[in-house]
Amino acid sequence: MADYSGVSKEETLKARIFADFFDKSKYSYKPNIDNIDFIVASAENTLLEYHYLWAEAKTGNHDICAMFAQLVLTIGKARAFDKILPPPFLGCFDGKKIAFISYSETQNIFYQNDFNWKVTPSNTETKEFRQVYDQIKKIIDADTMIFDFARDEQELHQFIKQNFIIGKNETARIKIDKNNFIIIYNKWLQTVKPTIQVDWDLAKKSGIIDGDFYLADLLSLENKTIKDKLSVILKQDQYELDKHKNEAGLFTSSHVEFNDNQIAHTQFWNRYERPPHKDYWDYIIERRDLLVPQDVRERKGSFFTPQIWVELSQKYIADVFGENWQDEYYVWDCAAGTGNLLAGLTNKDRIWASTLDKQDVDVMRDRISNGANLWKEQVFQFDFLNDEFLPQSKGGKLPDELYKIINDKEKRKKLIIYINPPYAEATTATTVTGTGENKAGVAILHKTKEKYKISIGKASNEIFAHFLAKIYCEMPFSTIANFSTLKSLQSSNFSDFRSFFRAKLEKIFLVPANTFDNVKGQFPIGFFIWNTRKEETFEQITADVYAGNGNFVKTKKIFGNLPQSINRWIKLFDNQKENIIGHMENPTPDFQNNKFLCVINNEGTRHNNYYAFCQNNLIEGCIYFSVRYCIVADWLNDRDQFLYPNDGYKTDLEFQNDCLAFTLFHGQNRISANEGTNHWIPFTEEEVGSQHKFDSHFMTDFIAGKIKASQTLFAADIKRDSPLKFSAEAKEVFDAGRELWRYYHQQKNLNPNASFYDIREHFQKRNEKGTMKTKSDDETYNGLIADLREKLKILARKIEPKVYEYGFLK
Repeated sequence: MADYSGVSKEETLKARIFADFFDKSKYSYKPNIDNIDFIVASAENTLLEYHYLWAEAKTGNHDICAMFAQLVLTIGKARAFDKILPPPFLGCFDGKKIAFISYSETQNIFYQNDFNWKVTPSNTETKEFRQVYDQIKKIIDADTMIFDFARDEQELHQFIKQNFIIGKNETARIKIDKNNFIIIYNKWLQTVKPTIQVDWDLAKKSGIIDGDFYLADLLSLENKTIKDKLSVILKQDQYELDKHKNEAGLFTSSHVEFNDNQIAHTQFWNRYERPPHKDYWDYIIERRDLLVPQDVRERKGSFFTPQIWVELSQKYIADVFGENWQDEYYVWDCAAGTGNLLAGLTNKDRIWASTLDKQDVDVMRDRISNGANLWKEQVFQFDFLNDEFLPQSKGGKLPDELYKIINDKEKRKKLIIYINPPYAEATTATTVTGTGENKAGVAILHKTKEKYKISIGKASNEIFAHFLAKIYCEMPFSTIANFSTLKSLQSSNFSDFRSFFRAKLEKIFLVPANTFDNVKGQFPIGFFIWNTRKEETFEQITADVYAGNGNFVKTKKIFGNLPQSINRWIKLFDNQKENIIGHMENPTPDFQNNKFLCVINNEGTRHNNYYAFCQNNLIEGCIYFSVRYCIVADWLNDRDQFLYPNDGYKTDLEFQNDCLAFTLFHGQNRISANEGTNHWIPFTEEEVGSQHKFDSHFMTDFIAGKIKASQTLFAADIKRDSPLKFSAEAKEVFDAGRELWRYYHQQKNLNPNASFYDIREHFQKRNEKGTMKTKSDDETYNGLIADLREKLKILARKIEPKVYEYGFLK
């Protein structure tokens, strides 16, 4: 990212600008000819020299009009245009920005009568400077192209490449296509949006979003929107929206103006060619979801379903209902957004699409004009979670034919509710970590909240659960075909929901969530086909699994009604008050939350349980830690639940000791001598060549059998070695760790009580953000830590089968 704000010398600034943006094989730099600060000409080896740019340069941050005025006065005073063929562009730049105008736009200024060109160009107090300033301002407001060095670096490179060509007369503007229209939107948000006279917070509550204004701009020619069915229309110097027929039968609308006489708007769009090529129009309109703010998207479901999963979901529906299903069944997408989930369906007589936002209805109807396979009268605005099922003929919102289907039991058996509903929930990871708040308004603002809260319990925090509950209760005997997370099958917060929602799950496939736009995280999204005509409690199903490219990978069993969680089990041993040697943060028991699991000196501040380690429960804590970390988390197992084990582990001494070794040398063991006494040193002074006595020998004494665990109520039948006997794989880990400790104790300025975490920090150091670096400059250390990590992976693979054998995972 280019940044020249700290450059204090003008010559340095000019040299850097030329070096960063102008290819020396194509261009040359001519400083201070006729007192013009910055001249870009053709390369030195060009037969005839050709100038591309004359520019004024200043350090700091200055008024563009003033810089251009000084440049014009400098050119006019020297009569430079009489000596050299003028360039196609004049420009000015400072430490923050660069601006261009066509030389031809300024030409009349140089030939005005009775003008004193002998004034000092830098003197801003002269009447000549003010006269030129005013003339330049009119040109700049209408015709300048301004680029911010930090924000528009790529576009500036593109502008120079397209326009600094010998003999080129017309200015080439940046073309807009389906690959860059979102990038340009993000720049528009910073530049144009603040100048539109709208209270955006109030507008958002009314369903009006800034993206609709951007679409009006983007799909316009000479500042007139060319798609009249959009919800916002640009009409020269103002926007028109909310066009409707009033009670008197007259069409009326609202108008929005600019607060800067449209200057920022004009300067911004001067860079780009509008409208984009016609081939991109339908795609851009269809992808209106990308212009919806994230919080609105989560609540309203404005998420685009990738076409690869649309096609696959329709194949699965055909597998269940037969190849002629589109002629035999009705389809209603009641969370349609811009309607892309319905792409590929052929029988538009039997398809209905509804969405919360009128703007999305307008988009769908515009797409129908361009060939989308829907009937306009079967696309309608409907708030599924709040509106009643009433026909339009009686003042409701449902098309009469759809209303008849919903109210006819036999026809309802042929109705498929085909949706990718909103997935917003009341909490996020930042709530768990104590850095965020519950999302206001998620779920609680819907009528379905009170209606189904008792029935579905904590699942009422999830909007997609509201959709399922309402369909299940108010449209019985229909089929639900939906995309969602796997919470409805596995989450403990959905236990009440599963007791209430007893539709038979006929089929399911799983795909990576990050293949959906703007969905962050590595977890599975499922496509479910529910048969509400059959009732059963979900127990298990075999799901098909697909990679992000659409290729089938394998199958995966998903279980419902799981045993109690591993957190309930570890609680049995978390009853120690004395001789504490450390703590362990025990987060929600699934792979997704393993990132919070760590061994530390003292309790933290997050909303998790903290397990206190001592001699009596060290092994149980290490088992908990190891079974959660020995299997690598991925998108597919992200929501798998760790469970209350069977008793098999109690007599498997090798498994217990493997878990101790795994915990001692794992990267999430963050015990530090800087935070208190380190009781976790797994070696004696002699083993590692320490010149100093350790403050604690707890761990080596425990391993040697010198510290006995007292028999508690729950540990009475758990056998222990004395001393502990380790497997060959665990011994390999100890050997690799010992070499690392030995190397550390050869260093200067060491802490003899250093933990594994302290040793890593010593060699790897921290970056400017305070995060430990991933590698060290010490290659010997890099080799030793790599060897230890490899040995730990081998030990993890040995532990993994026992995780399933003893029931920690199903």
